[in-house]
Amino acid sequence: MRVVICEDESEQRKFFENVIKYARFHYPGVELVLSASKPEEVLNYIKENQVDCYFLDIEYESAIDGLELARNIRKQDPIAPIIFITSYESKLRLTFKYKIAALDFVIKIPDNQKLITQIIDALDTAYNRYIKLGQMEEMNVLQIKVGDYIKNIRYEDIYYFETSHTPHKIKVHSKNGIFEFYGRLKDLEKLDKRFCRSHSSYVVNLQYLVEYDLKNKTLKMEYGHNCLVSYRYANNIKKNLNLI
Repeated sequence: MRVVICEDESEQRKFFENVIKYARFHYPGVELVLSASKPEEVLNYIKENQVDCYFLDIEYESAIDGLELARNIRKQDPIAPIIFITSYESKLRLTFKYKIAALDFVIKIPDNQKLITQIIDALDTAYNRYIKLGQMEEMNVLQIKVGDYIKNIRYEDIYYFETSHTPHKIKVHSKNGIFEFYGRLKDLEKLDKRFCRSHSSYVVNLQYLVEYDLKNKTLKMEYGHNCLVSYRYANNIKKNLNLI
């Protein structure tokens, strides 16, 4: 679960960072991918990267406040948990007015131990929701186990699958990296209509196909990827591309 913090008070931000890094021992797969002081940093980051959970302050010394930041996040991602941080409980009512659908709230208090408990409780709720989302077919998410970690990868973020050199393992090439997990290509090609078997070692996401090179029997994908096409699966590709 990829977590982002946006908090403009440096000491508070560091405190949240330390709590979430500590929590990784109890929640394998939780990863702090961005700790920002300005909303603009978050908006720039999510243009190219997937985020699974946000901790956002409500007020910033910026043209964009936390509610506006959350609203922008929701336009791009309607389901990622948003947890608001504030010193003023009265501000929480605004989240309902703006229809943000926040998952939880953390109230800044001087008692560090109670503040830690709030953060961990909110993270626990977000993590359990993350696991459940990956198990719901209608969410179009592939949930895999990478070592001790559970990862959810959106179908739209997957470029292709290929067999690994490790027996019974598959490599998934995605926007957020390459991961190996135990699986079978014949199951993955059935995930969604955008996935197509091109070779005994490849299942590709056709939405990232740039060119079908018939002469060299390769599929040129976006971002410089190339996948093989075998004689056995050539008609499979042609059919999905309406070439036959």
